[in-house]
Amino acid sequence: MPAYEHTYLQINDQIRLHIVLAGPPQGKPVLLLHGFPEFWYGWRAQIMALAAKGYRVIAPDQRGYNLSSAPKDVASYAMENLSQDVIVLLDHYGIEKVFLVGHDWGAAVAWTVAILHPERIEKLAILNVPHPSVMMRTLTKSPRQMLKSWYIGFFQIPGLADWLMSRRNFSGMITMLKSSGKPTTFSAEELAEYRKAYANSGGLTGMINWYRALVRFRPHMPRKHRLEMPVLILWGKNDIALSAKMAEDSLKYCQNGELIFFENATHWVQHDEAKAVTNELLVFLE
Repeated sequence: MPAYEHTYLQINDQIRLHIVLAGPPQGKPVLLLHGFPEFWYGWRAQIMALAAKGYRVIAPDQRGYNLSSAPKDVASYAMENLSQDVIVLLDHYGIEKVFLVGHDWGAAVAWTVAILHPERIEKLAILNVPHPSVMMRTLTKSPRQMLKSWYIGFFQIPGLADWLMSRRNFSGMITMLKSSGKPTTFSAEELAEYRKAYANSGGLTGMINWYRALVRFRPHMPRKHRLEMPVLILWGKNDIALSAKMAEDSLKYCQNGELIFFENATHWVQHDEAKAVTNELLVFLE
């Protein structure tokens, strides 16, 4: 069984990313981007399976998470900075084109990198987050989606969510995780690892600042949003925060796209349907 390798990458004077590597160094690179409120560990079911098939797997803690730097200023979490982290990482490892996979906020970053730097993406796999244009349009025009996304407004209040969700060893955040998944999605052992990661990052402020930056700093996107590289969208239909229709609408922005629904999975589709998601990724990458 391939082993995890832990390393760090200095992005700039302020940001150092913790990165987990697995698989043969000469293997085709697969970059896995986690979302909120996870860290590299959220991909554990996929990392070793991909590595065992000969891929070079790269799974960073994104800025604000676990062992990576968590700057205090909201501007550090603007999408331009988050997507640039990916480009710096690819340049560091000499990767011209990558298989890019993202879930939740990691998927938002992956969409953005594919839009801004399509020449760097071999194939794009997205889990449970729509194309940015679909997301913004739905958030502004769908009352139902606005209601589902109530927490984005809550997160804008400086310090309140950070404090409330960190109390009693991050019990608020753990409750959010458990309530948004199945009873079997996260084990007690896994939730203990999440608590450690939240403590490692000095609390939840860096993670929540992603949401604050979303409202304050809109990314500058080119007019052409249609993607030409192969795109696979995997979507758990029982997502309590995001409508499945947004997955269907996102296909319209993909020239060569495929959408697979998991009828019984939640937002945490790579946990709920770990083997099936891994198999779909392997088929897609090959």
